[in-house]
Amino acid sequence: MNDDLKKTHKAITGKGSALTKYQDVIIGNRSLLFLFYYEWCAWIGVVPGALGMLLRQIFWPRLFGSCGRKAAFAKGIVLRHPRRIHLGDSVVISEGCILDGRHDDTGRAIVLGDNVILSNNVILSCKNGSIAIGDSTGINAGTIIQSTNHCPVTIGADVIIGQMSFVIGGGNYNIDRLDVPIRLQGIKNDGGVMIDNNVWLGAHVTVLGGVTVGTGCVVAASAVLTRSIPPNSIAKGIPAVVTGTRCEGVEQCA
Repeated sequence: MNDDLKKTHKAITGKGSALTKYQDVIIGNRSLLFLFYYEWCAWIGVVPGALGMLLRQIFWPRLFGSCGRKAAFAKGIVLRHPRRIHLGDSVVISEGCILDGRHDDTGRAIVLGDNVILSNNVILSCKNGSIAIGDSTGINAGTIIQSTNHCPVTIGADVIIGQMSFVIGGGNYNIDRLDVPIRLQGIKNDGGVMIDNNVWLGAHVTVLGGVTVGTGCVVAASAVLTRSIPPNSIAKGIPAVVTGTRCEGVEQCA
């Protein structure tokens, strides 16, 4: 079991009241005033229709570390450690999304730029990691972006990520020892993931830790990126390989 899962497991099953465990694992804050506010916001989080949208637009911005103007929150969003989450202007978070900002060291675990859109059931998960998403980026339904063990995931501006994609920094266990269960050997520090500006990932794309996707790349549906690819590449396959470039016959690339 990696260190972050051990900490979460200990926080849930160790000593302390059910209330303090809830505050530590879910809310990330032991202030009773913030607890009451979080609970109120959780209650209005499931209110349907226009009334629910209006209530969340009024009350939810105060949950976050910071929140820009005109943010919109759909029904059924799950927030953990919301004070470590920062939203820009006109962010849209759709039904069923999970934003988990758990981190021991930083107050900026999840940062979304202006005009970011998260479609239904997107999961942004930090377990002592960080996720930063640039302006005007769209994350399509069912995508999971996870950062663990100080392996950051950074996504630039004007990026399109297709449905059911998977982007993970810090996703590989150490396996060197045969006398110790794999789950106890910890997570490798792979340096995280960097997806530069103006990238299009098709549906069901997987991007593994240690990978950089250069500016302007296109990655075909169901590809698995295990190695970095240079700017304006076209890549596909499992594992993904560069099969072309967007620069052919384009003067800007000369």
